[in-house]
Amino acid sequence: MAQASVRDGRRERGDASRRAILAHAIDAASVDGLEGLTIGRLADAAGHSKSGVATLFGSKEQLQLATVAAAREVFIERVVEPARARSGRGLARLCALIPSWLDYSRERVFRGGCFFAATSAEFDARPGPVRDAIMAASSEWEDYLTISIERAVEQGELPGLDDARQLTFEIVSFLEAANTRSLLHGSDQPYDRAAIAARARLTGLGADPELVAQIGRG
Repeated sequence: MAQASVRDGRRERGDASRRAILAHAIDAASVDGLEGLTIGRLADAAGHSKSGVATLFGSKEQLQLATVAAAREVFIERVVEPARARSGRGLARLCALIPSWLDYSRERVFRGGCFFAATSAEFDARPGPVRDAIMAASSEWEDYLTISIERAVEQGELPGLDDARQLTFEIVSFLEAANTRSLLHGSDQPYDRAAIAARARLTGLGADPELVAQIGRG
């Protein structure tokens, strides 16, 4: 029993250390990129030894992959779950997801804005496991948007739409442009413009103006 208790305590401490290090890694990678992550820098930032960080993650690639996985969890917690909790399916869900994403970027959940916008640009031309992980997380988000759009179409909430993937592409483009321009210009105005663009596009497709008006409300 005593040995089991010691092992459990070590595991808990190891898990806590891993979470703390990954929190620093996500934030740093959103600014400096995943290639900028080093075991030494993370050890200093998290107050751990280099050997301890190396033991937890092994290689730099494993550290990068763990960072992408941790960022995905934060994204779901901050963007998807709040929208899911406060809205039904279809258009209502879509009109909750868009401002939820804008808030996630605007509030600098990650210091460098959207983690996946930053790392996608960094790894878009670098084949390998890290790019695959970034692409999988980004695709998961776009698939979720598309499902909400498809349900809105099935429910007759977007009578002017015949291509859900096209609308997903446009919405993601609005959001990522707002993220990039806000970072570059140090301004919140791009988020307002993205909300206006999304409202105009959905209204033009026949969406309920009252639901669409929720986009941009903070």
